[in-house]
Amino acid sequence: MSPSPLLEVTNLVTHFHSRTGIVKAVDGVSFALRRGEVMGLVGESGSGKSITGFSIIGLIDPPGRVEGGSIKLDGRELVGLPSSELRGIRGKSISMVFQDPMMTLNPMLTIGTQIRLALEAHEDVSAAEGRKRAIAALRQVRIPEPETKVDFYPHQFSGGMRQRVAIAIALLHRPKLIIADEPTTALDVSIQAEILVEMKELVAELGTSMIWISHDLATIASIADHVCVMRSGKIVEAGPVLDVLTRPKHPYTQSLLDALPSRAKPGALLARGAGTDAAPPPRLARLAESGRRKAEIPYFVIDAVGKRFQQKAGVLRLLAQKMGIARPAPSVQAVDSVSLTLTRGEALGLVGESGSGKSTLGRMAAGIYAPDAGHVLLDGEPVMSSGDRPHKITTRIQTIFQDPFASLNQRMRIGDSISEGPIAHGLVSRAEAGHYVRQWLAAVGLDPAFASRYPHQFSGGQRQRVAIARALAMQPDVVVCDEPVASLDVSIQAQIINLLIRLRSELDLTLIFISHDLSVVRHLCDRVAIMHRGRIVESGTASEVYDHPQDPYTQRLLAAVPVLPVA
Repeated sequence: MSPSPLLEVTNLVTHFHSRTGIVKAVDGVSFALRRGEVMGLVGESGSGKSITGFSIIGLIDPPGRVEGGSIKLDGRELVGLPSSELRGIRGKSISMVFQDPMMTLNPMLTIGTQIRLALEAHEDVSAAEGRKRAIAALRQVRIPEPETKVDFYPHQFSGGMRQRVAIAIALLHRPKLIIADEPTTALDVSIQAEILVEMKELVAELGTSMIWISHDLATIASIADHVCVMRSGKIVEAGPVLDVLTRPKHPYTQSLLDALPSRAKPGALLARGAGTDAAPPPRLARLAESGRRKAEIPYFVIDAVGKRFQQKAGVLRLLAQKMGIARPAPSVQAVDSVSLTLTRGEALGLVGESGSGKSTLGRMAAGIYAPDAGHVLLDGEPVMSSGDRPHKITTRIQTIFQDPFASLNQRMRIGDSISEGPIAHGLVSRAEAGHYVRQWLAAVGLDPAFASRYPHQFSGGQRQRVAIARALAMQPDVVVCDEPVASLDVSIQAQIINLLIRLRSELDLTLIFISHDLSVVRHLCDRVAIMHRGRIVESGTASEVYDHPQDPYTQRLLAAVPVLPVA
């Protein structure tokens, strides 16, 4: 007779009541989880996977509520429990690790204090005992020098270390169940690999069960025993992870797999990426002039550029420095003598972990940051002016940023955001601007009538299309793409990748594509440069670097990438 499951979810229904009607976020979900088992919960944004996790732990706030169904933990019904009893279960029997560790951590308190408060919520501990257990908790998740780090504040940790602290707090009371909601989405592949290994070891060591919520199928494959695929509030397919990901039965599961760059030939359009039938972009004057450049001049040159960031000193520190009782604030060498040359129409992937200097290099290439040393040339002409106050002097290089919500003005209609630059630089007249904007919206696969909408009225994928239209409306020759698909679901990511492939071909664009997603870089880019601590440690064609990496750092980076099982 098989042991009874630790968690039984039966016909769970969670709805959100709004002025426009009822949103059925979770609509009849059922599954069971045994002790020591890891279950993957997969789906795109809006599928209901996170709301399922919040429903289990009792974190649904009005206007949402669990309308029906059953959630049993060790045979105890959780649906309908009073708040006081749920508080006794949360953190002790069930813990949650969020995508953003700052949702768990208080920036005003030291890590040691926060761990002690989490202990005091369910136990009577002294300050000395709380500190001792806090140090032990940090050591358990492999944080170096825990005796010192216990007195740090959250801002003194890297993103990966903050996530380890959040995991340490979740494990404090040796819970029966951990719900991990996209805990590695924002982390570099090497940090993600470490967290995955540690979570698997801790689950095995403690006998804890875990629900791992993600839209990353490869990550689910590397950690879960079985998987449930969610769509529109329902589970459409479930089974052992190897069976579901190698022999999917539901068309939706198959379409998610088809949307992955790792499943397609590099440079090919992805199967689930819509937008390939969008209207062609406006005819640009610069394309007619593109044959006039001198072939002997290298097209785009980054020559021995360097960038050092000096920490700003306050008034008191400046006075102390003048008096000789304090040293100047420390500086960081973000980029150290980097040189790259790109040909017309080439796509270069710039890969590295957080802090490697890749975004700083991209911003120098785009003329956003002035290099402290070296220079950037396009067609033999400098990108930035010289002198004490250098500034960008060309519109031929534009940037697409990671977060379009942050890079778009929330108070401007998107039509005005797209036309503002072209009007200011004389690329179109004010009278022509409306038609020009509609052409660009159609070119990126959006309805031209959307020009009158504001950024908050779009989905994340639509906002990224608007950001692409805004950059390309400036008629650039070079586009710096800084993690433009990092936070998108697989199908939305496929749409943006297809859009970039198509527009690059039609406009003969040169791309610098910055990312820590190695599969996306391989799919999009002709050449790859690997950055580590401000320097290029390896570069070459994508096939050379990926298939035969020479530098130990590149080898470690590639080895850390989670891979899907092959049928």
